[in-house]
Amino acid sequence: MIVIFSGVSNTALMICRASFFAPFRRDVEPYIRLATGDYPALKKSRGRDRALAAFLCSLAHEIVHYEQWLAGDDLSERKAVRKSLRLVELYNRDVDHP
Repeated sequence: MIVIFSGVSNTALMICRASFFAPFRRDVEPYIRLATGDYPALKKSRGRDRALAAFLCSLAHEIVHYEQWLAGDDLSERKAVRKSLRLVELYNRDVDHP
């Protein structure tokens, strides 16, 4: 199984907001986990839209890894970062911001 972490800090502890579990076997379901427990603190420090954007970026990043896994491609961080940012930008264009 390959585990990909998104939103990992550079501290000694592995703190992450999202992870993608990509099994080597195709008959095993992959899955994405997204932690949202720090939303109140992020909302307070960054504001609602930026706090939500942080979670959307992490989720979009892991969805790109899922697409890579489905296609049988190598899991590329560079491609995941680039494509996930485009996905969030497209979403941002379609959403009203109060």
